[in-house]
Amino acid sequence: MKIFVSYQFSIIPIIFFILAVIFAINTHAHEVRPGFLEISEREQGLFDVKWKVPKRGDATLAIKPILPDNLKKVGLSSSYSIPGAWVEQSTYESDSPILGKTISINGLNAVQTDVLLQINMIDGTSYSAILKPNSPSYDIPLEPTKYGVALSYWEMGLIHILEGFDHLLFLLAIMLIITGLGNLLKTITAFTVAHSITLGLAALGFVNVPVAPTEAVISLSIVFLAVEVVRDKMGKKTITRSYPWIVAFIFGLFHGLGFANALFEIGLPQNSIPLALLMFNVGVETGQIIFLLVVLIFLSILRRVNIYWPKGTWRLAPYTIGGIAGFWTIQRIISFL
Repeated sequence: MKIFVSYQFSIIPIIFFILAVIFAINTHAHEVRPGFLEISEREQGLFDVKWKVPKRGDATLAIKPILPDNLKKVGLSSSYSIPGAWVEQSTYESDSPILGKTISINGLNAVQTDVLLQINMIDGTSYSAILKPNSPSYDIPLEPTKYGVALSYWEMGLIHILEGFDHLLFLLAIMLIITGLGNLLKTITAFTVAHSITLGLAALGFVNVPVAPTEAVISLSIVFLAVEVVRDKMGKKTITRSYPWIVAFIFGLFHGLGFANALFEIGLPQNSIPLALLMFNVGVETGQIIFLLVVLIFLSILRRVNIYWPKGTWRLAPYTIGGIAGFWTIQRIISFL
């Protein structure tokens, strides 16, 4: 059977299938997004508790936090719905320290999701953890450890990038334009440097950009690359082909703001801000590398398979990428208008 010389053409239909799966997953992404439990000591012995639980459709996941038994609820809770989640805020008081106590989440095994836990004490110390179906409880240590902070924020960064389908779609579009492993690595490095800069600046409070417009620009960057893929395959000169590092760097700045938005929700431990920020970024890069390696290995396998694709099937991937990103763009613009 006929073998296509250029892998970028021969694997297009397969990538189209992958994109369709990604879109289906993202359409129901709230089913796998983690929950979030934040316990903040407002004053000595008085705690504000924020509990965000993901939704599946219109139904809230059946998971519930089990707080230390010395925490007693004060007054009534306030609750409200946000896209993909239900949020409940309450106040608790305690006449004894919560350090050394256990926090757990009931029902994690049944729904197969994770919960991000953030504990902020009035003296500035913070504790972070990810509660999983196979380890749904956390013993609050008497003192925070650097290792615990590093591991928790690395995991949070890894989870964010692997569930950030828009960021992964951007990388995939880049791979459809840039040929040669060396050029690809340089382009991805420019993207990494750029989003590391804005992630740090935004997380430290030097840059403040609204979430919705940022997310809209991120999806627009994917639409732009989808158009570039089509123009490139038609033999036309493209900005991305001519200046790949510049394009990756400019859009990487906006993607970094998107990563920072996730950190704003989680928060940074006041006594370990540089370490937490560094490890969150390392987690993001770890997930990015995993994605790139998986795609490259997949492409290497496909190059060894004799497959004939009908003429014009190469359009499926950029059109699908552009369609998905265009849908996200409209959705995100509507959210802030």
